[in-house]
Amino acid sequence: MSDTTAGLLQLGLLLVALAVAYKPLGDYMARVFSSEKHSKVEKGLYKLFRVNPESEQRWPTYAAGVLGFSFVSVVLLYLLQRLQPLLPWDLGRGAVSPGVAFNTAISFVTNTNWQSYVPESTMGHFVQMAGLTVQNFLSAAVGLSVAIALTRGFLRSQADRLGNFWVDLTRGTIRVLLPMAFVFSLVLIALGVVQSLKAGVAVTNPDGTSSTIALAPAASQEAIKELGTNGGGIFNANSAHPFENPNYWTNLVELFLILVIPVSLTRTFGQLVGNRKQGYVLLSVMGLLWGLMLAVTWISEAKTGGMEGKEQRFGTSLTSIFANTTTGTSTGAVNGAHDSLSALGGGGPLLNMLFGEISPGGVGTGLYGMLVMAIIAMFLAGLMVGRTPEYLGKKLGKREVTCAAVAMLAMPTVVLLGSALALMFPSTASALGNGGAHGLSEVLYAYASTGNNNGSAFGGLTATSDWFQSSFGVAMAFGRYIPIIAVLCLAGSLAAQRKVPETAGTLPTTGPLFGTMLTGTVVLVAALTFIPALALGPIAEALA
Repeated sequence: MSDTTAGLLQLGLLLVALAVAYKPLGDYMARVFSSEKHSKVEKGLYKLFRVNPESEQRWPTYAAGVLGFSFVSVVLLYLLQRLQPLLPWDLGRGAVSPGVAFNTAISFVTNTNWQSYVPESTMGHFVQMAGLTVQNFLSAAVGLSVAIALTRGFLRSQADRLGNFWVDLTRGTIRVLLPMAFVFSLVLIALGVVQSLKAGVAVTNPDGTSSTIALAPAASQEAIKELGTNGGGIFNANSAHPFENPNYWTNLVELFLILVIPVSLTRTFGQLVGNRKQGYVLLSVMGLLWGLMLAVTWISEAKTGGMEGKEQRFGTSLTSIFANTTTGTSTGAVNGAHDSLSALGGGGPLLNMLFGEISPGGVGTGLYGMLVMAIIAMFLAGLMVGRTPEYLGKKLGKREVTCAAVAMLAMPTVVLLGSALALMFPSTASALGNGGAHGLSEVLYAYASTGNNNGSAFGGLTATSDWFQSSFGVAMAFGRYIPIIAVLCLAGSLAAQRKVPETAGTLPTTGPLFGTMLTGTVVLVAALTFIPALALGPIAEALA
């Protein structure tokens, strides 16, 4: 089977699987977050943590819950790494250094999973399972909760409550992420992904010498790593490692897991707001952007034909699909070296992130990110026709547009400011694997990845210095929580409004006109913001 045929076959199977899962999973998530019933397990957790599940919260209280929970999570994950020698299954790997522990704690709590360490020699199994894997669930559930809170903002009229963060977090974890991750862990084990608590296995090399190949509970980590759009590998080679992603079928399953919740959330949104076509329009824009960037990456890689940085079992096509999918979401897993992609082939994944990772984005983050862009699009349309913009029956005034603008501009500020500051330091030159335009792309990619809570990297950048450890930590925190606060403020403002009926002057938001306008807004905002930087990086490299 040729490389192109294999890629087209996997792409076709992937799209069919997503189409089959779209309706049932989307409808199920709508029922999960609209149900008034609590399971026995949930009631037990609420009682243990002294949560009243019947009480609802104003947006500042909901935001305080998100920030407080995330802060405690960072502290606990930091302590787990620092106290690793005192924990079971430490495998003799010692305490994680303070800088790496700080960076990793923020990374996994913000759903970024940026890794500036070698997992096989740094993390024991207990820290991997009780620390990193747990955050894979919880960080994804936080994003899901914020998306649902924003949806309630459109749904409610003259209300000051958005739901209960602790209830949304619990339901997202127990009813959505946990059962799906459990099932697909078994699927991955059946397909050949390793699941072991041993430190490693001794082997004899062809030259007669002996060595140890590291083992880990990879399947259980891999399932939620992809399902929660996390991305952190339990092995340093991530999804290029044969123990994490051994063959064609595991690659297909992992791609499906990355996309299935962000894609299906558009159905959930349509169900909750009572108009499925609203979800279809958002999905069509996400799919169009995903497809365009896939074409750029795939065609560029096929034209060069280079296999550097690619696994033989995946080839050019499957590497291109994976790279496009993980950067179009906030996953950051890799089955090849992005630094080895061609100029335009690497520019595609970079531009995916600079769109704001909304094609289709991460668990929850993709939906609320696209809704923010929809509000910006409606605001621009209102300026053109000279009337107050509306979206889903809510007027978009100064407060709403300001919240949307803050959510939209937080990531570009982090990316451009971080990249500029890093390039001012002479020491950055020694950290780059390449000079010139490609070196600039490495720095820009790193801050785009951390500022977008993606986690993938151009492998040529050595990011172990104190500057990169701390600045990436700040980029991850700001890139995650400033948009979340702005989105929750937006949700509170929308919920407080009275719904206005549609009139002859209301711009329809369920047809191709709005879809085209929304796509144009996403591309225009990214172009105006990042074209100067891209012109000095991947564009200059491609032209050279």
